[in-house]
Amino acid sequence: MSSNKSSKPLRAIPGSYGLSFFTPISDRLRYYYFQGEVKFFKTRADKYKSTVFRTNMPPGPFMAKDSRVICLLDAFSFQVLFDMTKVEKRNVLTGTYMPSTSLTGGYRVCAYLDPSEPKHAMNKRLLLSLLADRHAHFLPEFHAAFSKLFDGLDAGVGGPKKSADFNSLNDVSSFDFCCRAYFGVDPTSTSLDTAGPKMVAKWLFFQLHPQLVLGQVPKILEEIFLHTFPLPACLVKSDYKKLYNYFSSAASKVLDKAEAMGMKREEACHNILFATCFNSYGGFKVFFPDIMKWIGKAGEALHKRLCEEVRSIVKAEGGEITVAGLEKMKLTKSVVYEVLRIEPPIKYQYAKAKKDFVLESHDSSFEIKKGEMLFGYQPFATKDPKVFEDAEKFVPDRFVGDEAGMLRYVYWSNGRETDAPTDVNKQCPAKDFVVLVGRLLVAEFFMRYDSFTVEVGTNPVGPVVSVTSLIKAA
Repeated sequence: MSSNKSSKPLRAIPGSYGLSFFTPISDRLRYYYFQGEVKFFKTRADKYKSTVFRTNMPPGPFMAKDSRVICLLDAFSFQVLFDMTKVEKRNVLTGTYMPSTSLTGGYRVCAYLDPSEPKHAMNKRLLLSLLADRHAHFLPEFHAAFSKLFDGLDAGVGGPKKSADFNSLNDVSSFDFCCRAYFGVDPTSTSLDTAGPKMVAKWLFFQLHPQLVLGQVPKILEEIFLHTFPLPACLVKSDYKKLYNYFSSAASKVLDKAEAMGMKREEACHNILFATCFNSYGGFKVFFPDIMKWIGKAGEALHKRLCEEVRSIVKAEGGEITVAGLEKMKLTKSVVYEVLRIEPPIKYQYAKAKKDFVLESHDSSFEIKKGEMLFGYQPFATKDPKVFEDAEKFVPDRFVGDEAGMLRYVYWSNGRETDAPTDVNKQCPAKDFVVLVGRLLVAEFFMRYDSFTVEVGTNPVGPVVSVTSLIKAA
């Protein structure tokens, strides 16, 4: 028994894993097709009258050897996933399965390393130093890349279709921005030309397909080809090699630093590629459409307030968007935090117990045994009604001032928003960078437009946003 003490009543963890092989497949079908992920979790929480319970998580056989997890759905229990004294994060980025290292040059990159592994600290320090060294380029490169996106919005809304596909424009601008901001090399001026975003999308799909439902092919084919066996990495080898060659050249100064730190140049390059394409660009593919979706749906009243805040502060800053000016945009900052809270770009967090301990939810405690897999479904934790008032509602000024300290319950970065990434934790090294560019998107947009409308659909990884009208600033 764990030596930990808790004042909350000890309760056996409810739920079961059922029959090996058969129940995990049955649960997978419920999760993907018969219930969907939200109903899958809600029905079990209601049945067990607990936000902590045992269940199987996809993909299960034959993709994952062990599908058993302890599911955490409330904001209180979820925090244990960040406690590196109790859990480890070795090979759990994508959950109960791990994509082949053939997709990352044969290396386990930083995202799959636990802080207890020596290579984790070196890789994390390299990424943190890259962000620090290049911070002066973030604002001008964002302006350059997203001015082209806004031109595309104008052309689409003013064209025959009377609408613009934000996602496709964002894919191009986000990839260009990441490459130019981090390395100062325009990918379209290299052998990648304009193919980079499509190459990355294909590579991402080969890693994430066990978690996806396309909905465009018969379910039986999805089950066989996406959820049962991994797609062969050789099918994306050529594209990955082209991406690697770009990063090997564009990131040469970063790789020089990596060698000086004692890292293998090749291994560092695969890590830089992963951090740029999977973590940064892959995140922006979801996060920026999320911002446009929620602000667009909020309507003209919010748009007017954002216009007034952004333009008045930019004027006071001498007519340009600055980091200091962004810090003064309290409503803009709150809106970005609220988007990250209500629809976190990363839904899942996994960790494995490194020792026996007692886990607490809001009202109970549970004994966790060493080696058990913990799984947190983030959209439930960050919309916990015991923490957030009107938790399901988008409240733009929820975090203005944040006198109640609610930011500590915003968990999108694999840590609390009030924490800082270090080489001994697993918090996203670009946490502050992501929040900064989210605010940049809002500020740049409302310097150019007074208001806009959107239509929102869905794809396997997030919202699909069509901009249907734009009112330009006078």
